[in-house]
Amino acid sequence: MTLEPLLSAASPIPSHAVAALGAVALGAMQLLRPKGGRGHRAIGWAFVILMTWTAVSAIFVSTLKVWGPFSPIHLLIPVTLVALWSGVRQARAGDVAGHRRAMILLYVLALLITGGFTLLPGRVMHAVLFGG
Repeated sequence: MTLEPLLSAASPIPSHAVAALGAVALGAMQLLRPKGGRGHRAIGWAFVILMTWTAVSAIFVSTLKVWGPFSPIHLLIPVTLVALWSGVRQARAGDVAGHRRAMILLYVLALLITGGFTLLPGRVMHAVLFGG
């Protein structure tokens, strides 16, 4: 394992990856910690900020080019931003079940599954973890 491929990658890939990895860690903390309260809200807002940066910076990541500079993964950008907005709106409205569902789906779909694609050969995170 080496960070060299990530550190030498074109902008915004390094900050995009760091934000996504931070969101993965914070999301895992949220899933394991008690819900509600100041700690939950503080971690939640940090998660929202990191996810917003991850989604917005993804616009400028164009390593897989299918339609001009874009790929099917870019279709998840508006989905992610809407899910973030919806999850926050539901929490503020007191819809705990809706908030929980939105944030868990966001974590699984936008971070874990989509993040899994970064481990494919030829991608930066594959080179970080497996060399190459």
